[in-house]
Amino acid sequence: MGQFRFLTAGESHGKALVAIVEGMVADLPLEESYINRELKRRQQGYGRGPRMKIEEDKVEIISGVRYGRTIGSPIALLITNRDWQNWQEQLSISPVEKEAETVTCPRPGHADLAGVTKYGLKDIRPIIERASARETAVRVAVGAVARRFLEELGVVIHSHTVAIEQHRWNMTERSPIDWQRVEASPVRCADARLEKVMMSAIDEAKAKGDTLGGVFEVIASGVPVGLGSHVSWDRRLDGRIAQAIMSINAIKGVEIGAGFALAELEGSQAHDVIEPVPSEVVSKEKRPLPWRRATNRAGGIEGGMSNGEDIIVRAAIKPIATLTDPLPSIDLRTGKAARAHYERSDVCVVPAAGVIGEAMLAIVLADACLEKFGGDNLKETLSNYRNYLGGICQA
Repeated sequence: MGQFRFLTAGESHGKALVAIVEGMVADLPLEESYINRELKRRQQGYGRGPRMKIEEDKVEIISGVRYGRTIGSPIALLITNRDWQNWQEQLSISPVEKEAETVTCPRPGHADLAGVTKYGLKDIRPIIERASARETAVRVAVGAVARRFLEELGVVIHSHTVAIEQHRWNMTERSPIDWQRVEASPVRCADARLEKVMMSAIDEAKAKGDTLGGVFEVIASGVPVGLGSHVSWDRRLDGRIAQAIMSINAIKGVEIGAGFALAELEGSQAHDVIEPVPSEVVSKEKRPLPWRRATNRAGGIEGGMSNGEDIIVRAAIKPIATLTDPLPSIDLRTGKAARAHYERSDVCVVPAAGVIGEAMLAIVLADACLEKFGGDNLKETLSNYRNYLGGICQA
């Protein structure tokens, strides 16, 4: 297990979501308001369901922080579920005289059927509760802790929506992204024209009782060269990132840099040419490196290690499995054909998934930085970090 690790618990409609975070250095400035800003970002986005109108996610730091700074011990985070008041009987922890009506019609594309079979249950409800993407709220809280640490090292992480359904941003005409515009966009899209098209597509899907998927992109800038390693499979940074992103609900594909497009190119076109940087330019940069890349098709990772360029990760998210016009299924009680169970849900979660992707990338990068630079307190880690950068420049 890594230096920075966490464990979550809680059900979608249970009392609360909780996380225990271990491995963060002492003396890192951290406040609940900082984490809450990230939680709010996750709840926004065109196409979200009525649950987001019920919940207003707020974190409570239970331990690991004193006077606004981490103290080196495990950090406990709590996010209460306001909707719990409507689910106390269905999700009672204590035995009840009469159990709630069972859910027995699994949703195609969800964890329902595999989960109820694996755990030998007669009711799908426990699978619905834990497999729900509601769990990602507390992951975003953990990611905020990681992000706060990465900011001290000059690492900044953003995300934006690349595609919803077949409506896709033109990747071949990349230009600097206006991140303020992305944050103001209902679908977190940098293109104002495409934003309207995406919103119309979501409206059409909602009217039909259907759902939409898409693609989001996460970009980490200021990442130091040398995170991860080529020496063993489980230390490769790209592998760790891919696992983290794939762990997000409904993600079905991950690519780094140019990704699958590289398969269509010749080697002379696929790789990023290395260029020397003039010494006068190096001396002016905050993170001086005596070289640079003409392009970044590798997405900031080569041989399982960060190479100093922006880390670029894209993920494909399938349409949500819960439809207001449910798909055909079976009733597990009778074995006969039936309509799948309907649970209050979203129409499109691509914009929110990008924020979750930021959190998961931050968690991996924080772990890799702590692994690389060590230290039990922030001052020690930053000293190690600066010494490392100084050594690269002199090499």
